[in-house]
Amino acid sequence: MHERFRSGELTPREALEGVIASITAREPQLKAFAFLDPDLSRAAADLSTQRYRAGRPLSVFDGCPVGIKDIIETKDMPTGNGNPAFAGRRTGRDAACVDALRRAGAIPFGKTVTTEFAIGFSGPTVNAHDPERTPGGSSSGSAAVVGAGLLPVALGTQTQGSVLRPASFNGCIGFKPTLGALPLGGVHPLSASHDHLGVFANDFDDLWGIASLISDYGSPGFAGLQGAAARAPDGRRPKRLVRLHLSAWNEIEEAHRAILDREFEILAAQGIEILDRTSDPAVQALEDVLDRDVAVSMDMVAWEMRFPFRGYVERHGDQIGERIRNLLARAEELRPEDYERSLAKQKAARTLVTETLARLDADAFVLPAAAGPAPKGLINTGSRAHLVYWSWLGFPAISLPIMKADGMPWGLQVAGIAHEDASLCALARWVLENRAS
Repeated sequence: MHERFRSGELTPREALEGVIASITAREPQLKAFAFLDPDLSRAAADLSTQRYRAGRPLSVFDGCPVGIKDIIETKDMPTGNGNPAFAGRRTGRDAACVDALRRAGAIPFGKTVTTEFAIGFSGPTVNAHDPERTPGGSSSGSAAVVGAGLLPVALGTQTQGSVLRPASFNGCIGFKPTLGALPLGGVHPLSASHDHLGVFANDFDDLWGIASLISDYGSPGFAGLQGAAARAPDGRRPKRLVRLHLSAWNEIEEAHRAILDREFEILAAQGIEILDRTSDPAVQALEDVLDRDVAVSMDMVAWEMRFPFRGYVERHGDQIGERIRNLLARAEELRPEDYERSLAKQKAARTLVTETLARLDADAFVLPAAAGPAPKGLINTGSRAHLVYWSWLGFPAISLPIMKADGMPWGLQVAGIAHEDASLCALARWVLENRAS
């Protein structure tokens, strides 16, 4: 769209009207938005149109509409956090990521549905490809609206599986960068050791470009996204990939395992060496450690949730969902020394993953982005078992929409090591583009 805006063939306002018309038609069924005000977007699009006519767009993404998950603060829209006690709440400020979008001329387009505080009960959104199936969570609305082709880009968050799982279920690309690479200021917190800001898109340039402009804010101790640029790096063919069979493998149906096996056969046929537990004992040793120690992830989340959620329960009672209250109860059973042991296990696992990839001279790890296609029903957003490992590690991962099962999308997860986001993006882009061809 940027090139069409520059040439005058299309204006941001004209493009936005098409977006509004498409969303108006689909939204009654999709239920992807917690808040919509098209007039706010129109005003921003008109300013963008003026900048293009003057030959002074602010960035490649000037005029690009972006969905904003409803735990991310916006100064001109409410931030309801998916909870009735916070419905209509306005903070009067933009989160750092939203401020970055506005400064680049992008248009924050509505607030997309989230599960309660990105960890509790589900919202009303349905899957982009089947209204009887879950869109996944917690970034339900963002993934559904991009998977349906209604917006080019949307923001989400992932604490355990909340970007890659809905990306997998709705058939779009989902990117969870290295922990801390994208700023979380103004995003409702869950777990400092797990929370990631992420991006959904249908195109790698959109995905990487939006993540890059947001990363200018960085996070404490981080300069931003490694390899940030307006366009995604060119695809890079991997030499060697490590296929992981973690305990979550047991959740995959036999017929779906055959689909996954076929994807690895395709990669191998393209000359890529696939290592797994049967070909190298180092892979089995890594899997054993990850499966043994990843259980501390939820303890860490529960421990770090005590503020502000204990206060929310005291103030709002049963308006705070059962799952959150159960996690707080779990935290009461933990002690500081338990948390310290969990941190030590996390640190050791990060070291082992990094060293194993280097020792095997491999490019990335590959595993499913979900246990299969989106399950039917809207109460349960699906298993997070395949996603929690890389969220716990805080390492980058991407869900690629290259598989189908039962007529529904199913993502392949490509996972890397800390601060190698651009390298992972280049590799994942090659896999997607070559699989599609």
